[in-house]
Amino acid sequence: MSEMDTDAVEAMGLHVHLTDGQLVARCRAGEPEAWNELVERFSRYVYAICVQAFKLSEHDAEDVFQEVFTRAYEHIDKLRDDEAIRPWLAQLTRRLCIDRLRAGSHEQPEDLLDPIGADETLARLDDAIAVHEALAILPDNCQDILDRFFARDESYRMIGEALDLPSGTIASRISRCLAKLRLEMEEKPPAPRPDIG
Repeated sequence: MSEMDTDAVEAMGLHVHLTDGQLVARCRAGEPEAWNELVERFSRYVYAICVQAFKLSEHDAEDVFQEVFTRAYEHIDKLRDDEAIRPWLAQLTRRLCIDRLRAGSHEQPEDLLDPIGADETLARLDDAIAVHEALAILPDNCQDILDRFFARDESYRMIGEALDLPSGTIASRISRCLAKLRLEMEEKPPAPRPDIG
């Protein structure tokens, strides 16, 4: 959908999911709503990097979180590829987490400043976001049944009772919805990964 088409659909009061690139373009244009959406879209990701990959305290994680989005606001014009906002934010968050760890202890060994497993945690977070984005495109009935089975760990019987379906039907529905999810993920180009090497 072109920028003009997106504007027309929004003018009719319909919700449009902007790509990361479209969202960044609107941020560059100075649209306050776009900045709010950018923070909303990436807030859990940035915070997860702080607490899961770098094990920052809640206070330090909140400070890094604020600094990441402050710097993003100030330096968004330096981003070379608007679609690469997520890896750019990941790199920025990583650097600020390491700076925070360095500032916290002058005697800390260097390997604790870049924790073992941080790269794997970042990769898992990126994969989780890719699945979440593909899942959001699926029909509501697929979102519901996959959420119940995988996220809530409900049995076939519990899902069947909640959705008023025979429990024997649940396995085939899950299988069909997983196939749709796989197709969505294969059709979408992979998001750029942060350069963490």
